[in-house]
Amino acid sequence: MQKALREIGRTGWAANLLGFQGRDGHWVTPGTSARELYRPKYIATNWQAIVLADLGMTRSDPRIRRTADLILDRWSAKGGDLDGRSGEICVTGNAVRTLIRFGYLDHDAVQRSIAWIVATQKADGGWHCWPSPRGTLDAWEGLAALAEVPERHRDASVRTAIERGAEFYLRHHLMDEGRARYRPWLRIHYPNHYYYDVLVGLRTLVRLGHGKDPRLARAIQWLRKKRSSTGTWALEAAHPDLDPTLTDYGPQSPVFPIQLEPIGTPSQWATVEALSILAGVERT
Repeated sequence: MQKALREIGRTGWAANLLGFQGRDGHWVTPGTSARELYRPKYIATNWQAIVLADLGMTRSDPRIRRTADLILDRWSAKGGDLDGRSGEICVTGNAVRTLIRFGYLDHDAVQRSIAWIVATQKADGGWHCWPSPRGTLDAWEGLAALAEVPERHRDASVRTAIERGAEFYLRHHLMDEGRARYRPWLRIHYPNHYYYDVLVGLRTLVRLGHGKDPRLARAIQWLRKKRSSTGTWALEAAHPDLDPTLTDYGPQSPVFPIQLEPIGTPSQWATVEALSILAGVERT
């Protein structure tokens, strides 16, 4: 295990992504503003950082420190997504989750943003990226970010927000929202960027200890049915994966999805995630 951890960033997916990093820690658009870290979707600095955090990279690597410094410097300024006073839950939630994984839990901007995520939770326990009195399953980043705060570092407000957020997802069985089933939620993707699917919901809820809650039964059954005869799971689509019959949302500019693996073939990422979820259900 220790040998495998040491190889992260030296070989494989993380090493390939880091091979395109600029000297100051950026990807694609150097610039000097926060916007350059976010666009173009999904290959600019923000999106690369999310994936590298998922792959286990931390601030122990100087390349990650350079990227984290860029994000913290540009996004913690007044009016930025990490200033603790404003933001958008998909951007702030992703950034907080990423920075905690990188090892920046104690940074002032991260702490302010954690408090902002708690304060912007809706009365029903969910979050929403746009003005709304109610939460939506799509805005999963708030709960996922708070779930990254280690138990010993959670104050009463964070624990309460996690409990309320988990209840929101459980109440919706991870997939029930609106009159019609939203098909993209029932397909497996990676990277998710700021989109939701049932695998994302299962990963978060099971890691929070809710694997035995009967309201997850349908979602766990969904996951088991996705398993192939070879015991693996496949990625089924790349984002943006949208159902145009149920949403009028769409990217306003060209997007360039990061794809670590081909669609429709056995996926190392999806298989590890699925097996981890099922093992977590058994341990709960």
